[in-house]
Amino acid sequence: MKTVRAAFFALLAFATTAQAEVLQSGPDHFTIAFAAEVAAPPARSYAAITAVQHWWSSAHTWSGDAANLSLKAEAGGCFCERWKQGSSEHGRVIMVRDNELLRLDSALGPLQELAVSGILSFRLEAGDEDTTRLDVDYRVNGSSASGLDQIAPAVDQVLALQIDRLLRYIDTGNPEAAAAATPEPSPSRRDARAKLIEEWGRQAAAAKAVEKKPAPVDQR
Repeated sequence: MKTVRAAFFALLAFATTAQAEVLQSGPDHFTIAFAAEVAAPPARSYAAITAVQHWWSSAHTWSGDAANLSLKAEAGGCFCERWKQGSSEHGRVIMVRDNELLRLDSALGPLQELAVSGILSFRLEAGDEDTTRLDVDYRVNGSSASGLDQIAPAVDQVLALQIDRLLRYIDTGNPEAAAAATPEPSPSRRDARAKLIEEWGRQAAAAKAVEKKPAPVDQR
């Protein structure tokens, strides 16, 4: 139990600062919910969700490569990961309504080891001007010995990471966050840097001149 819990908190090093909301939690259960408006119609949003290998984080796979994931969007379909050394079922589809609902029976990641049950649902509702309301909720239940209330905050952050990546993938086709631009130095800083480089150049030239100067002949 301690090992599994430690594994969850180790995942937080990769998690985004955005969080879904833990609606309720207890030793034997938790519910996490997330909602967003997507600037894409439901069909495009739904297609993106099912292309899980393109937006799921590789840091949260068993093989270390999200390209090994697949999701068959039909009842009984597998949300699976297959790689040379093994395979894992992350979840199994239990309900589909094209472009409206995708629901999986899924004990994600180390939750498998706790022998708990989890239901992960993606709901889509058409909005105005080709937008989509996306609701994601994750309900997990187990025994009172599962300590799920202690795990819920970590699952919350990891799920938020995945949803953020999904939203970026729908919006731009790239799930990765844009790197922060390096601010352009002010004119005064540029001038100071140029003068410093110039001075370094003079010093280097002087040092080379000293090296090339012939040593004085000892006339004793």
